Amino acid sequence: MIHPTRSNSFVPALTALSLALAAAVASTGAHASGFQLSENNAQSEGRSNAGAAAAPDDCSAVANNPAAMSDFKNSCVAGVLSLINFSAKFSGGGTDAFGSPLTGGNGGDAGTTLPVPAAYYIRPINDQLALGVGLTAPYGFQTKYDDRWVGRYQGVETKLQSPALTFAASWKLSEEVAVGASVIAQRTSATLVQDINIGTILAGPLNGAILPQEADGQGALKGHDWGYGFGLGLLWKPTPSDRIGVNFHSQIDHTISGNGTFLIPSNLLPYFGGAFTNTKGTADFDTPWYTNLGWWHTLDDHFSFGVNASYTNWSSFKVLQINYANPLQAQYNAPQIFDYKNTWFTSIGGDYRIDNQWTVRAGIAYDPTPTSDATRDPKVPDNSRKWLSFGLAYQAADNLRFDAAFVHLFVNDAKINDVSPTFDTLSGAFKVYGNILAVSAQYTF
Repeated sequence: MIHPTRSNSFVPALTALSLALAAAVASTGAHASGFQLSENNAQSEGRSNAGAAAAPDDCSAVANNPAAMSDFKNSCVAGVLSLINFSAKFSGGGTDAFGSPLTGGNGGDAGTTLPVPAAYYIRPINDQLALGVGLTAPYGFQTKYDDRWVGRYQGVETKLQSPALTFAASWKLSEEVAVGASVIAQRTSATLVQDINIGTILAGPLNGAILPQEADGQGALKGHDWGYGFGLGLLWKPTPSDRIGVNFHSQIDHTISGNGTFLIPSNLLPYFGGAFTNTKGTADFDTPWYTNLGWWHTLDDHFSFGVNASYTNWSSFKVLQINYANPLQAQYNAPQIFDYKNTWFTSIGGDYRIDNQWTVRAGIAYDPTPTSDATRDPKVPDNSRKWLSFGLAYQAADNLRFDAAFVHLFVNDAKINDVSPTFDTLSGAFKVYGNILAVSAQYTF
């Protein structure tokens, strides 16, 4: 008779919980291209966010550069809806810990269509002071694979939602210079589901009675937290035709509190000696600071254009440590190492005003990922991408404008060579692409 026992053979199983919660937490900012959403403004998206920190007549200045709120002589309200559609299809295969091929399909299309709303309100108090409030979603992503797919031990479902509320103020120092500041409250929630290769964990303790892939369990993790940060902005108009904007967004610290739940075959659960029971966990992590620099130039009554350069300090995200409420799991806890690199997002784009009512826009951008082939996993099958965008504006009245934008994302193939906590190796590549459709309305009064 085989009796329940505890040994280091359980370490991979408990590490699986650590890595799962790490992935759910890290997804809030670990992949700039994949999770850091800049889609908060249809006007700017139509030109690939070129000049986003400097372009005029844009109520999204609340989030993108509070100093630019000083341009508004009247109150402004705006609503934005961006639909982000992406596709991620895997091709490849893998092996389990014993070298046998992993069973299962390719997971189908892990992509989805996500709505990303935003809303803004600006109210000038006097000739110098303006106040504003904005609701945005700076982070968000979701992948979901078919049941029993070949990479199920790396991930089945990952979902992130991170709305943020911004309170901003601007002060006009002169007709050429304005400054701004903001306070940001950000709520991040994360969900992750992945299968657990119980057969690998118990193959040794049960002397081969169960082998890899013969008994799967599943773990699910949910967590959330509020974090707070600040922003600083500067707007300088060196000439009547030029505008230069700088926006700084601080690092936001989070302590994610999560609940882990498990589905383990009941006849095997006693062999884990108290592990794989529902438990709570916490993890400290920071979303990095970033800076946007924009220039906008008005050439004549019809044509204007701008550029943008955004720097994100991803290298601050190196290690993630999980702390468990269940001591039977905490003793096996180990940090997960991330080696992300800093990134520069760059874009150029412009507007062409056809007449008093219609304006067309276009832009291009390069958006690198901080990840690498060595650290990428199927929860976030992301890679560097190029933007091609088009936009259209209709001035329905002096105080009412409608904007629309379409962006296509050309994403490099995302290569995968990932080893799960139960030593299942997934090798292959993802074909990824994305489309963004955005609409907005802006009203001044």
